Amino acid sequence: GFVEVKFKPLSGKEDQAGGVIWRAKDANNYYVARANALEDNVTVYYTVNGRRTERKRIGMRVALNQWHTLRVDFQANHFTVTLDGKKAIEWDDDTFKDAGKVGVWTKADSVTLFDDFTYG
Repeated sequence: GFVEVKFKPLSGKEDQAGGVIWRAKDANNYYVARANALEDNVTVYYTVNGRRTERKRIGMRVALNQWHTLRVDFQANHFTVTLDGKKAIEWDDDTFKDAGKVGVWTKADSVTLFDDFTYG
């Protein structure tokens, strides 16, 4: 499957991020991929019982006040994250094996616009 969203980070002193979640069981158990304009990186986390753990991070330019496309493709335990059509992160993980909910994600004081959310 896949989950994809267009996002535009506008402001934030602590964070300027937008992301997608997938295989979410509930508000405390899910995967998240996020791109951060303040830090210029793309990171993948899993959240288990409300505790977020970083899995992988790569430095990538994420321009403030510009639209970006963040996408995650997944097959079984293999995941590929792309930002603006460029591969950012590829990894394997077995934390959440079952299908789940999908959505958008942000945190802290990020002011982020989202558009064109798709999944399949």
